[in-house]
Amino acid sequence: MTAPIAIRVDALNYAYPGGKSVLKDVSFEIPHGEIVALVGPSGAGKSTLLMHLNGLLPERVEALKTSSCIQIAGVPIEKPHLARVRQLVGFVFQDPDDQLFCPTVREDVAFGPLNAGLDRAVVLERVQVNLARVGLGGYEHRSTLQLSVGEKKRVCLAGVLASEPEVLVLDEPFSNLDPRARRGLIGILRDFPGTQLIATHDLDLVVELCHRVIVLDGGEIRANGPTHQVLADPVLMEQHGLEVPYQLRTR
Repeated sequence: MTAPIAIRVDALNYAYPGGKSVLKDVSFEIPHGEIVALVGPSGAGKSTLLMHLNGLLPERVEALKTSSCIQIAGVPIEKPHLARVRQLVGFVFQDPDDQLFCPTVREDVAFGPLNAGLDRAVVLERVQVNLARVGLGGYEHRSTLQLSVGEKKRVCLAGVLASEPEVLVLDEPFSNLDPRARRGLIGILRDFPGTQLIATHDLDLVVELCHRVIVLDGGEIRANGPTHQVLADPVLMEQHGLEVPYQLRTR
């Protein structure tokens, strides 16, 4: 049986107000349960693409006639549906300071599920469980201002997981993590039962974790296929400012 489509993007074009085109005729689908990497050089449009997936670009959402070219589990990203889309999609920003805003770790991790109307006792249990999952058990009362960048990123992930989304969208989740935290995050993502789209420059991690790779460069999709097939192509990698991961290099 074919898995239902979790993310559908159909002919997406986007330019920031007063600026040049950032995304050009971008189309792809991701079935439920698949882990897909989004790779490409800096400035390729990866972060802009990810922000479309839960309506984080306000001027885009206002364009109701065209925003339906993006759907999450069949729900179009249009203004009337944004609350539902944001329940479905858990987004982890590249810079955790763009995401953390509560005084303490517990308050920040609890914010999403509390805002969704869950019982406080249920939420506090989710806070403890998900902080433990990201290796930050006992951090509940820590100030979010006194964390390292890596700890902040893990708090952001705990907050997203506490909301139990169907889709994870992660922008450079492995940067600023020490090796132990990196291994822990790989385990968490492998165990996540939903769909994932991960923008990263860590191509060795992509080989280890992701089923498929989408290469974005100049705002356009340049390749979309199985991880080993795409990342082992030296000509393709060179053309788009990437390198074949060490474990895929022929000897």
